[in-house]
Parts: sequence; C-alpha cells; structure tokens
Amino acid sequence: MNKYQVLVVEDDMPISNLITTTLNSHGYRYITAGTGEGAVMEAASHNPDMILLDLGLPDIDGVEVIRRIRSWSNVPIIVISARSEDSDKIDALDAGADDYLTKPFSVEELLARLRVVQRRLALMQSTARSSEYENGQLRIDYANRCAYLAGEELRLTPMEYKLLCLLAQNTGKVLTHKYILQNVWGSSLETDVGSLRVFMATLRKKLEKLPDSPQYIQTHIGVGYRMMKIE
Repeated sequence: MNKYQVLVVEDDMPISNLITTTLNSHGYRYITAGTGEGAVMEAASHNPDMILLDLGLPDIDGVEVIRRIRSWSNVPIIVISARSEDSDKIDALDAGADDYLTKPFSVEELLARLRVVQRRLALMQSTARSSEYENGQLRIDYANRCAYLAGEELRLTPMEYKLLCLLAQNTGKVLTHKYILQNVWGSSLETDVGSLRVFMATLRKKLEKLPDSPQYIQTHIGVGYRMMKIE
C-alpha cells in the first residue's frame, strides 16, 4: 500500500471518480473536496502529502485556494485544469502550484506527475537531513526552505525556490531545459520552455546583482542552465 495521501479537489464527479479510481488502483490513499472552501478545510484537517486541484471551482477560484494553502503549508499542489493559456499556468505556478496538468489528460501522465512529486518529497527529506548549501554569498537552508544572499533572505516564490534548489544540487552541471521541466514541472513539453525562461528571469533578478552579467546562473543558449561554483 502506498503511504502517500492525496487530496482530490474536483467538482466534476466523473473526473473526480476517474482520479480517485486511479489513485485507489495504484495504492494511494485519498480524500476529496468539491469546493475551494472544502479544499482548504480538508488540507488543514488531514495534512495530505499531495493535492490535485481543479481551478474552476463553484465557490472560489483555485488560484485563491493555492494562495490560502501556501500561507501555512508547502504541500505539493498539482493543478488539473481545462485552462490552457500560458497566463493561467503562470498565475497558478506563481501562486505556489508545483505542477500544471491540462485537461483532457491521460491516466499515465497523471501517475507520472505523481511519481515526480514522490521523488521530490524523498529528495526534500534527504536534503533536510543534509543541512545547508553554500556557494559564495548564496546559502540555502533546506530544512526551513529558505535562501539567503549575503545574509539577506531572498523572497522567492515556491517555483523560484524549486528551480534554485535543483540548480544548486547540480552545481557545475549544465541542466537541459527538458531535464529541468521534468524535475520541476513534471513534463518536458516544448511549450513549457517559455514559462521556464520567465521564472528563470525573475529568479535571476533576485539572485544576481547584475542580471545581465550573472555570477551564479549561467545560460547555455538553446540548451539549458548551470549553477556556477563560486570560489
């Protein structure tokens, strides 16, 4: 039996039944909610390991649900929505979602996204035990999910923090766009590269004193990014 518990937030019963049947057949435990207010209540009451969240809920928008949950929890949130515009994806990811799956979706893709989250949870537990990361004036406190530059805390969104950690854990290595998307977004679609560039640009503005002459994150045009080792 899978030890992970998933909160499914979906007001469309056929889709909710499809998701819960899939979860059940693959050993996940689950709880459900059909409204945004119910989702916040269930998240607070049961402290699930992951959340699958529809954005088009009958009472409040799913992005607001993300913001409320993010005010007190870092639980991984995978959005499942019919909204396919880049702006919708960026709004959800900026609010604190970890991944975005567009309807209609395949069961196999949903399970793959869940496995990405499981690997991330395992990595978080491992890195929490490994204390901190230091590189030049950059310090990452994995246990408290905070990053500092020259002693000042960086105000990072959840997505920016994930990108920073992935780069830090692979310092000196060039990470391809596909690798980053698979490990942070849970997908490797070419259409997501634009969103990745947007988040990397905002991360750089906060991390680099001179974003046009970066010290930490090096761009390999057409390939990906690398965290430089600062001597």
